[in-house]
Amino acid sequence: MNKTSETQQDTKERILDAAEYLFAREGYRGTSLRSITSRAKVNLAAVNYHFGTKKNLVEDVIKRRILPLNAIRNEKIDQVISAAEGKGKRPDIKAVMAAFIEPTLLFRESGPGAEHFFTFIGRSFTDPDNTVRQVFLKYIMPLFNKLLETASDALPNHPQDILFWRLHFTLGALFHTLHVCSNVKNEFQGMTDKMDGNKIINLILPYVTAGMKAK
Repeated sequence: MNKTSETQQDTKERILDAAEYLFAREGYRGTSLRSITSRAKVNLAAVNYHFGTKKNLVEDVIKRRILPLNAIRNEKIDQVISAAEGKGKRPDIKAVMAAFIEPTLLFRESGPGAEHFFTFIGRSFTDPDNTVRQVFLKYIMPLFNKLLETASDALPNHPQDILFWRLHFTLGALFHTLHVCSNVKNEFQGMTDKMDGNKIINLILPYVTAGMKAK
């Protein structure tokens, strides 16, 4: 890769980092391209060159995090399915939920950008503007459908429409957990901020598993 290509890639990453940080704090609509260029220390022409529009920029912000995370979660779900098939059994629902939840909570700890990303996505679900939600759902729905199919195989006596809603409840609990992890020092006085991903996994996994299995 030549020096020019490296410089362009560095510029693009700075823009993505700046946008992710500001989207997490100000929301999609509340963040101007001017504030992004100011934080990234680039001019507007650089944003136009690399992304074209603000909507394209937000899509690239989401893709940069969600595609590698989805790849990990897909692989984990496939491993659960293969292990069950090898034993001639149905998938274990706790293992199915762990395949989705564990990579998500551990991914949050992969760097400050990942934490900003989850804050950004979490606030998008209460934003009247559905731009971010539409982009996010486009990339998450194939994985969600796979998760639903695997959960249905694990719990054949539960109607799929019931499992559909319970998975949505699980996503709600997961997003709220990510929000609390990011804001526990500021919003929840007296609560510890020492909970790492593995400790939280050990708390939330039995909770959502019991909800999925409930009669």
